[in-house]
Amino acid sequence: MKKIYFISTLFVAMILIGAVGSTEGAASERIEINIPDILGYKTLKCDFHLHTVFSDGNVWPGVRVDEAWLQGLDAISITDHIEYRPHKDDIVSDHNRSYEIARARAEQLSLILIKGSEITRDMPPGHLNAIFLKDSNPLDVEDWRDAIRIAHEQGALVFWNHPGWDRQAPGGIAVWYDEHTHLLEQGLMMGLEVANHVSYYPEAYQWAIDKNLAVLANSDSHQPMAHDFQPDKGEFRPYTLVFAEERSAEAIRKAMLDRRTAAVFQGKIMGDSRFLEAIFKESVTLEVSSVSIKGQGGTAVQVHNASDIDFRLVAGKSDCSLQVPGEITLSDGKTAVMGVRGTSDTMSGRKTVPISYGVETLLVGPGESLPVTLELEVEFIPLEQQ
Repeated sequence: MKKIYFISTLFVAMILIGAVGSTEGAASERIEINIPDILGYKTLKCDFHLHTVFSDGNVWPGVRVDEAWLQGLDAISITDHIEYRPHKDDIVSDHNRSYEIARARAEQLSLILIKGSEITRDMPPGHLNAIFLKDSNPLDVEDWRDAIRIAHEQGALVFWNHPGWDRQAPGGIAVWYDEHTHLLEQGLMMGLEVANHVSYYPEAYQWAIDKNLAVLANSDSHQPMAHDFQPDKGEFRPYTLVFAEERSAEAIRKAMLDRRTAAVFQGKIMGDSRFLEAIFKESVTLEVSSVSIKGQGGTAVQVHNASDIDFRLVAGKSDCSLQVPGEITLSDGKTAVMGVRGTSDTMSGRKTVPISYGVETLLVGPGESLPVTLELEVEFIPLEQQ
């Protein structure tokens, strides 16, 4: 019965290749994710953890490419399990085959496809992804240390998958083991998933900060993506932002080695403050940067958000010369009105007023909002002045 179900799923997946992947008369349209390039880098959207029928997924490799292209991604890695292949009686092949099948379709769509595999072991060390592999087959060895060493010798990058996965972390709380310290000290692990599928691991995010590891968010999808996430309903897969010198696999690899990444999960971005601050500054502008206020009167300031990220702002300690909203939501691609008022009937003169907020959707640490400052040029007119 299980085999019949699997063959049916595979048949549906192959139909999807024809329906979604056809280059002739295709009606499907790509979603463009608008997150600005920053600091001289290209902002690339990536998912480095995906499965197909060549391990325990129910999707043909080419479908993974079509899904990623349609959902606005720039790069993916199909990381089928080395040790766990429940469909191996139905699909007999080596560990490179899913990449080889997907490569032609990725080239058609100009999607960057990175060869990867998942090293699937008990905790510790748990599950680890190796990406930028040259050949996945040599990783099929008994000792996980040998598998990691072989991947490293190929120039691959290794990161720790879903550290707080409840099957390997009691209560869903991630635990750092001596084995992870060994990998870190030997330069064999460069990052970890702070978000995976529908789970977020705040303790892993803190480890990434403390241990200078790249932060990653990936879908770890096994089913067709539409079964897991529905963008038209505001649901989107977790993905990793990579700030690369150019749009290429090698530039992505270099950026990850340099820890130039951020994790996008359920509308929030987690990462280093220099990257998050740059995203905010490139996205948000005051439509009018200079206003006049008479006495304790008020005025409206329009604030535009050019990105596809919603920014939720909570007021911090600001200049006492202005009263500002305690909270503002800057919705993606829209302009909001920020009402400001004077606090004195006698204040006069022109000054630049810093308005401080914390951005709750940009997290520079677990529960730690990015502080930002909007500067407004204000001419204060005393109430008695006509």
